[in-house]
Amino acid sequence: MKLASQIPGPYNLTPNTEALSRCALALTLKDQGDYQGALELMRPLWRGVGERPDTQNLLPDVAAEVLLCTGILTGLIGSRNKIKGAQEIAKNLITESISYYESQDDTKKVAQARTEIAYCYWREGEVNEARIMLQEALERLTAPGIIRARALLKLAIVEQSAARYYDALQILTDNASLFELITHRATKGDYHNELAMTLEEIAVADKRPDYFQRALTEYKAADYQFKLARNHVFRASVKNNEAVVLSKLGRFPEAHRHLDVARRLTVRFKDRTRTSQIDITRAEILLAEGKFEDAEAVAHRTACSLENSGNRIWIIDALIAQGTALARLGKPDRAHHVLQHAIEVAHEVGALNKAGLAALTLVEEVDLDSTILHAAYQQAHEWLADSQSQDLIMRVNDAARKLASNVCGKLSREDAIDALLKRPGTLESKVLEYENALIKRALIQSNGAVTHAASLLGMTYQGLAYVLETRHKDLLSARTPVRRRARKLIKSH
Repeated sequence: MKLASQIPGPYNLTPNTEALSRCALALTLKDQGDYQGALELMRPLWRGVGERPDTQNLLPDVAAEVLLCTGILTGLIGSRNKIKGAQEIAKNLITESISYYESQDDTKKVAQARTEIAYCYWREGEVNEARIMLQEALERLTAPGIIRARALLKLAIVEQSAARYYDALQILTDNASLFELITHRATKGDYHNELAMTLEEIAVADKRPDYFQRALTEYKAADYQFKLARNHVFRASVKNNEAVVLSKLGRFPEAHRHLDVARRLTVRFKDRTRTSQIDITRAEILLAEGKFEDAEAVAHRTACSLENSGNRIWIIDALIAQGTALARLGKPDRAHHVLQHAIEVAHEVGALNKAGLAALTLVEEVDLDSTILHAAYQQAHEWLADSQSQDLIMRVNDAARKLASNVCGKLSREDAIDALLKRPGTLESKVLEYENALIKRALIQSNGAVTHAASLLGMTYQGLAYVLETRHKDLLSARTPVRRRARKLIKSH
């Protein structure tokens, strides 16, 4: 480990000074994506995720720094290695450090620690809690510098993950001068990567292909900064993101080559969470290519590997991709089950925008009965109400049309215009219209079976058949064909 050698031997440092040096160097390794190296560097004080660091013989301010450092590493390593409960442990450690900083009225350190807790909430899918904590922290971080820059980046990431793309873009563009001034390579790389992802989302939403090119430019800038920072794991994320843009431009072979490079990097550095993210991207690109069997296999494998993860936010995307593939393979029952599971997971972790996306996909991809269709549309509309994506808004509108068609039947343009322009009729005509609508709905619900429709309407079979023949001949096509009974032959004796 290169940086470990920078710590002088025990005869040269007091325990407190050595602890502070280990924390500083461990966080440097973290910025390079070397989480295992950071963990090893902290071994004399901390045995790893799930363990409390040994702060017994340290001064209170040093103990607080150790708690903050190990809390940050617990959140990162727990997310990467899918350690269940790691985010809660991380929050507890960081909260301990906050208690000390508050006792010293150190508002800057309190705000820094709260941004790290906010990110733990985000990893668990608690988007609203993360947003509120970050906004509160930024109110205290008024001075320009890397701590404020990182808090702003985390807030932009939270907004982008909640599909509030214009809010994320405003955060990044309004603070461009701050990110230009800082010299920390990894943070600059994060900035360019997040800006590129936001531009990409807006390119889709507003049908702006020029934004795709801008996104590719920002990804190249991010890759350059991460290369200088020697952060190869983050470079893998950039390659993954570039693949998404290339696929949207129809450049599928290039996209798969970028994913191959990204996956080799994450496997090399044993980052299983990022490997799963890359596999989700692979499944989505295979869907775009129409390779549904391959997409389903990749998505299913990824969802299984994420099932017991502490970072449950990513399993939702895998399940949505798997459900979509199953529906397009003509397996609606399995697709329904998988997408229902995606909604449940998203709802449990509070990622309501993801729950809305899963519900919307259910409406789009699966033929549902009226009750489930109505429920899925209603919740998709509610959970995606804050989305700033025009693409999502258009999809929700299309889902509304599907719901209306299912409930009321499709109306021709001419009939719609006639209905809107028609003069008020007599009471008798209004009664006939209402009767027609009721019978039509009953026939739809009973799949054209007159016996079942009559039961729904509280009529006899003969009564409904007579009404259809005499007053509502336009609905005869909606009923099942009449089966004539064969006459019995009278035998002669």
